Amino acid sequence: MYNYIKALHIVFIVTWFSGMFYIVRLFVYNTEAGEMAEPEKSILRKHFTVMIKRLWFGITWPSAILTLIFGPLMWWQLGVLPGWLLIKLFFVVGLYAYHFTLHAIYKQQMNGVFKYSSQKLRIWNEVATIFLVAIVMLAVVKQNMSVVWGLVGLIGFVVVLMSAIKIYKRIRMKKK
Repeated sequence: MYNYIKALHIVFIVTWFSGMFYIVRLFVYNTEAGEMAEPEKSILRKHFTVMIKRLWFGITWPSAILTLIFGPLMWWQLGVLPGWLLIKLFFVVGLYAYHFTLHAIYKQQMNGVFKYSSQKLRIWNEVATIFLVAIVMLAVVKQNMSVVWGLVGLIGFVVVLMSAIKIYKRIRMKKK
């Protein structure tokens, strides 16, 4: 039974992350649509609103809930709480906090409030990548990972990721 629960947990993690990655891209496009002239602006905003609602409530939220159901079921099936899992749960709590920030942005955009620039949203999109790397490394490497080297690796990954975002921004600005 454990392997079936684990398989379902993985499936819903994948769909949850997919939803979080794509929703922020839609937030970016919806924000950038505001820079366009009418009628293009209204047409795009209406289209993105439908896409965002369907993705958020049809895929992302259900996947987050099902991940939260199958994760503890796996833990219960194991009957133990290994040390690596405590660290992973710390990142999972952070991931749910991130999810709730996306929900706040969702509500703002649905009310026509665009507080964040497309560049800030692009950076915010990468936060899910950081959580993904940390959680997968902990789930796969487990107790073989040194806490110090794991943190050094994660910080190095963040530095590379943020550098790539800055380089991409420069390339986009040159094209304009």
